[in-house]
Amino acid sequence: MTSDVWIPFDPADVPGLPDSFAYRVWDGGPDFPADPADCVFYVVPYMKPSETSVRPLPAMTGVQVVQTLTAGIDHVQPGIGLLPPGVRLCNARGVHEASTAELAVTLVLASLRGIPGFVRGQERQEWRSGFYPALADKSVLIVGYGSIGAAVEDRLAPFECARVARVARSSRATERGPVHALVELPALLPEADVVIVCTPLTEQTKGLVDAEFLARLKDGALLVNVARGPVVDTKALLAELESGRIHAALDVTDPEPLPAGHPLWHARNVLISPHVGGSSSAFLPRAKRLLVAQLTRFAAQEPLDNVVLTTNQ
Repeated sequence: MTSDVWIPFDPADVPGLPDSFAYRVWDGGPDFPADPADCVFYVVPYMKPSETSVRPLPAMTGVQVVQTLTAGIDHVQPGIGLLPPGVRLCNARGVHEASTAELAVTLVLASLRGIPGFVRGQERQEWRSGFYPALADKSVLIVGYGSIGAAVEDRLAPFECARVARVARSSRATERGPVHALVELPALLPEADVVIVCTPLTEQTKGLVDAEFLARLKDGALLVNVARGPVVDTKALLAELESGRIHAALDVTDPEPLPAGHPLWHARNVLISPHVGGSSSAFLPRAKRLLVAQLTRFAAQEPLDNVVLTTNQ
């Protein structure tokens, strides 16, 4: 048996990888690059469907680490029960924070300042002057205050928001102020002008943004989703958008990819980007640095970073 590492990049393009492993390149194609039973460290292909991500897991009887290149692990969750005991599942904390937070603020600004309308106006040679909402003096609520949520707040700092409130699974104190527990969310929603959702997709957060959640938003509020599509109840959101009561900016949707003809494409007051929060020019160098660091630790039998869970012993 060899000590194979499955990696979705050409290892020659990843300087610093330890030379103690045999690297097998697999980016989700139909054919496996080697016997999955020989794989000890599996780097999950990036932005591939869940069924692709978990396909080799049943045969990876010797795997010790499953490393995602995403902050969320929902796409590999269905395969966790197929793994042998003691396997460490690691996420890509530190890779996507800057890009995702950057896009979140971009969507906020574009939506508030009416950029989609200006683009349509330019195409029609229309001069759409007038007054538009600003981010300054707005109250912002960040739902999902992990590393990405904190990065969003970092980038909101220069925009002179009236208030930034934070919500996570459980309450805690930070240097910037309190983080409220998820159970406090209903009381916070009516105060927010902008709600930015960046929570992981879990059983607890699936459908979190439902009709009741949306009904608590004030008229004219903006909902931004850079988390996962199923965190939002699409039917409930469509009802609110069609009424014209709220606005939305979505980097993720349910279903995804959003099929042609879906009513979200033509809903009022919505801006849609095609799940590009993490897939920017910042991704590849950061992902490679993460893999070098993790594999160097693994080769030295040192503790790994970003361990989300370990399969049952």
